Amino acid sequence: MAVFLPKEGKPFPLLATLRAWTSFADFRLIYLAIFAFLLLTVTSVRVAERLLLWHFQRSVAEAVRVDPFGEPLATQLQERIDRVVPQSPWVRWGGVRVSVLVMAADGLTPLYVGGRSILSRSASGAAASRLLPATPEVTVNLPYNAVLSNVILIGYASVLLWALFAYNRAAARREEEGIATAVAARDATAARAVQIERELFEVQRRLSEVEPAEESQQEEIRELQAERAGLQQKLAAVEQREQELRAQAVKSADLDRERRTLEEMLDEALGDVSRREEEIRALEARLKRAAKEPHAGGRAREAEHLGRRLRTLYKGLEIDDRAIEDLVELRDEAMKLKAEEALKRLSDEPDTAAIRRKVGGLPPHLAIFELGFAGKGRIYYQRGEVRRYRILTIGAKNSQKTDLEYLSRLP
Repeated sequence: MAVFLPKEGKPFPLLATLRAWTSFADFRLIYLAIFAFLLLTVTSVRVAERLLLWHFQRSVAEAVRVDPFGEPLATQLQERIDRVVPQSPWVRWGGVRVSVLVMAADGLTPLYVGGRSILSRSASGAAASRLLPATPEVTVNLPYNAVLSNVILIGYASVLLWALFAYNRAAARREEEGIATAVAARDATAARAVQIERELFEVQRRLSEVEPAEESQQEEIRELQAERAGLQQKLAAVEQREQELRAQAVKSADLDRERRTLEEMLDEALGDVSRREEEIRALEARLKRAAKEPHAGGRAREAEHLGRRLRTLYKGLEIDDRAIEDLVELRDEAMKLKAEEALKRLSDEPDTAAIRRKVGGLPPHLAIFELGFAGKGRIYYQRGEVRRYRILTIGAKNSQKTDLEYLSRLP
């Protein structure tokens, strides 16, 4: 009884505040658990992607170590890489997307691109040995709609639901224990009040039979009456406490209904994920069909015609095929004209060309310069072996990172 009420029979002033704080803490814990579930799911998917990247990098690096004097180099690369990438359970069943690019020893000749070897099937022996050792580049992507990502999501969701269910059961047990304690305290108080009533009745009966006793007896009667009034107040407070505990039990039932609602929402979310996955697969199929449409031939012919024209007009320049392809990729005709104007000035009047500067961040043996055009265009060149300058690549501000990576791999 002393746990709930002080001696004066009034409720402790902090009980209502503590009950409100406990209810708020329950909801805060649920929100924190949901946030932890989302954070762990995203983090686990990213960590799995990093581990799979490390695994496929090791496997592909081992696969490109081939014997140039055995079977044709293209056949060996195709078979060995297909064995460790497309036939891997992570790719076939887990939905992991792996892209492999294998470059020759010169860093310019691609040997394996887009899931197939582009090298001639007859390349072997001395010709193949000049292309080795090969350098692989592996890119791994684990989509959120992949089977492995869904397994991680379902696993954490199961743990979340189990934890919420266990927490709800524990809270219900605590409420039941609190109600039982309050009922026991109320019964004890009621029993004590009945006992005092009997004692008071007995004293009154004795007083009615005998002459009023001394002042001490009257003082005892007043104390018993005061104790009875205090116990009645305590009994009323205990009953109020019981009603509050029962109201909290109703709130626990509301929490249980909210848990079931969250489970239904989670099931709907999983269904949405499945539907999204089907839509993505349909879009991927449409993209594959669109990619098969013949458009590469026109660009190749355009690059061939442009290369012949530029090499014929500008005798002082050695123009790489990469630079020709970059110039074709510039979809803006104005930028193409500006780029050709800069090439003509560099070939005929190099002293009047735009401001040039040496490109930094490259290996020490590379002396490559940058020539600007059309505000954001870049022409990268160096001293030529046969002619005055060698044009390496042409790009813009948005392709600067890719261009610098290509330049850093030049011999």
